[in-house]
Amino acid sequence: MTTLKSKLHDDLTTAIKARDELRSATLRLTLTAINKEEVAGKTARELSDDEVQKVIAREAKKRREAAEAFDKGGRAEQAERERAEGEVLAGYLPQPLTDEELESLVAEAVAEAVGSGAEGPKAMGAVMKIVNPKVAGRADGGRVAAMVKKLLAG
Repeated sequence: MTTLKSKLHDDLTTAIKARDELRSATLRLTLTAINKEEVAGKTARELSDDEVQKVIAREAKKRREAAEAFDKGGRAEQAERERAEGEVLAGYLPQPLTDEELESLVAEAVAEAVGSGAEGPKAMGAVMKIVNPKVAGRADGGRVAAMVKKLLAG
């Protein structure tokens, strides 16, 4: 078992013993999503820590989107619950990049892509290819793309 997955199991046990309903329910759902991912496909396999982190990030994104939908539907209590679950999951993800850090990484990638001959709209793909591995899990793809467009536009 990977270290992140075992940490989730340990935290689930602690949450159950502490009768922390929110935390235990959130961790159960997340571990279920991880187990589903492990048995998906032709053969079962164990996920690496990076893959487990991607599943956690996907679950956190679902919580953010659900909270927004509940807000639009006028269901503030459910929206608050989704946000609280998202906060629990955020504890297992790396710290998100600040706007300044993201801009700095994207600026380096733009310089590298332009240096290798990419220009105009075609540079977008080249820059994204360079910057995505550097920001993996620490910045939302839409946020990264917006920053790349901004810096390419000058």
